[in-house]
Amino acid sequence: MAARTAVVTGAGSGIGRACALGLLADGWTVILVGRRKEALEETVTLTPAAERPRAVPFSADITDPAAVEDLFGYVVDRFGRLDVLFNNAADTMPYTPTEDVGIEDWHRVMDSIATGTFLCSRAAFRVMRQQTPCGGRIINNGAPSAQAPRPDSIAFTAAKHAVAGMTRSLSLDGRRHDISCGQIDIGNVTPQDRPQPAVLQADGSRRVEPTMDVRHVVDMVRAMAGLPLGVNIQSVLVMPSAMPYVGRG
Repeated sequence: MAARTAVVTGAGSGIGRACALGLLADGWTVILVGRRKEALEETVTLTPAAERPRAVPFSADITDPAAVEDLFGYVVDRFGRLDVLFNNAADTMPYTPTEDVGIEDWHRVMDSIATGTFLCSRAAFRVMRQQTPCGGRIINNGAPSAQAPRPDSIAFTAAKHAVAGMTRSLSLDGRRHDISCGQIDIGNVTPQDRPQPAVLQADGSRRVEPTMDVRHVVDMVRAMAGLPLGVNIQSVLVMPSAMPYVGRG
């Protein structure tokens, strides 16, 4: 099997780390991207020894256009091509009534999710359309909130709506270059370091909602990444069956 190269943003923790480890187990070379070098190096230590040479940490702020260009320039210079980009990085904020959302928090959430996804996707497009053979795959981490928002989540909801729009545009614009783009919307994942908190519901109550193991998300990302470029999972929602989403509110 020819060497396959993937970039995973937000690879220093959570879903990004878990998916990076899953891709490494499938034989991918994975560039682990995040702002905190120590967290990325910790991800490497969680990789089996035989796989560690294919786990490559790269510290970068994906909201910085110059840093993103440096990242993808490094990928091309070292590995020669890019096969998959998983846009996963995101900053969040506590649930906050719309009237109380600060402009700094708005920009931080929108920049990390929407702007970061755009900058990385733009750079990946430039690489994928020019490499030989051309083409590649972009997987965007969306959210159920892009379809049915939670209360007091206007910045996160707006950012994930932007990601959904970018997924469709990237999928359309990528056709002529053999670039596929799909989106995985992820429901409640069991927290690793704290109890599951009670979440505000549309009726004003709070409820501890069902969760699922992150391995189910990892399995889907691995499946999406492994598809031939002529096949695409355009959009998929992975969630606990009993999570209040269908008919939310």
